[in-house]
Amino acid sequence: MGYIDDVLAFHRRRDFNESEFLQALDEVLNSIRPVIEKDEDTYRDLALLERLTEPERILRFRVPWIDDNGKVHVNRGYRVQFNSAIGPYKGGLRLHPSVNLGVIKFLGFEQIFKNSLTGLPIGGGKGGSDFDPKGKSNREIMMFCQSFMTELCKIIGENIDVPAGDIGTGAREIGYMFGQYKRICGRYEGALTGKGMSFGGSLTRREATGYGLLYLVEEMLRCHGQDMEGKTVCVSGAGNVAIYAVEKAQQMGAKVLTVSDSTGWVYDPDGIDLDLIKQVKEVEGGRVADYAARRPRAEYHEGRGLWITPCEIALPCATQNELTLEDAEHLVQNGVVAVAEGANMPTTQEATKYFQQHGVLFVPGKAANAGGVATSALEMTQNSAHVYWPFEKVDRRLQTIMVNIFHSIDDASRRYGMEGNYVAGANIAGFEKVADAMMAQGIV
Repeated sequence: MGYIDDVLAFHRRRDFNESEFLQALDEVLNSIRPVIEKDEDTYRDLALLERLTEPERILRFRVPWIDDNGKVHVNRGYRVQFNSAIGPYKGGLRLHPSVNLGVIKFLGFEQIFKNSLTGLPIGGGKGGSDFDPKGKSNREIMMFCQSFMTELCKIIGENIDVPAGDIGTGAREIGYMFGQYKRICGRYEGALTGKGMSFGGSLTRREATGYGLLYLVEEMLRCHGQDMEGKTVCVSGAGNVAIYAVEKAQQMGAKVLTVSDSTGWVYDPDGIDLDLIKQVKEVEGGRVADYAARRPRAEYHEGRGLWITPCEIALPCATQNELTLEDAEHLVQNGVVAVAEGANMPTTQEATKYFQQHGVLFVPGKAANAGGVATSALEMTQNSAHVYWPFEKVDRRLQTIMVNIFHSIDDASRRYGMEGNYVAGANIAGFEKVADAMMAQGIV
């Protein structure tokens, strides 16, 4: 067996219960095979892949907190500091019942390459807890966040590890965590991003992932002789990423037909009413069913099934492995032109291969949704300089970063004879920078 096969076999034996992590390893390592095979002996002698696929540090800790009835609960907290070759660890904190070590390792591993693609000096990390903020009072969430940060604060800092938000972790949660960090450490510094504007946050951060997704899609279409004007779009999810993907797609002249949440999905033939979905999800904290109830022609469907909707652009923005082979078959049959991942690994490997085999332009999340972490890094820059940039400046820099990401992955795919394979292009472009830094820094 070759070097990559040896490394994959090792992880399949040892990490057999971490399915998401193994899926990410399989995708990345097989994509970079042409790079490794050019100088396999050197990479093997330096154990570069073994070091790349093993986190530099994993912290798992208990998070005790007291609910409004005085009952004590204990959740698990995680922080995986995966790779710091090109900068301090950077990656979000996910609060969701599905969180376990395998999920956090998968997210942290992906983050290495995503952060590398931004061109900014940030390494890969991820964290979170199996705590579920849904249905909790503000006080209960504050109690959890303060307990979580009491442990996490020991290993983070503006030049060490800078966590951010993710699923279940918004401005409220980041605010509670930052307050506890400042209280314990006695330092007012950019140790977290996604903060409120009154205490070090950045304009455009809320919109960044969704906007960035569309900036990349627009550039990809332009390079293939198309544009967003008049395109029909399906979006999954109804959180920040999805809502601001809807907003930017509409600004570009597209018609967005769908949104979804964990209960079901909505098809609106008149196009998603942006103001209404913002009111329902951001203000009222409601469900997409509430949106449908206020739109006379909108259809609400329980459970899965969104991807049966005919569209030209598909943007999965919800969660991992939400778009299956069956969904991909529906989309191709209905004439989809491009699929770009707004969430982390929302498309199964089988579905990804099906899109590629049928000529669909497909961009993985590590490239397409990098706008969020890119803008987090811009927040770090503003914090370090003690300045606030206007919305337009951050947005321009975000657009430039996303356009550059597309050309980086396009160039990498062409250099290795895989033109149009943007999965391979993203992994190769992200890997090359990190590998160069790791080899220059010695065996660490």
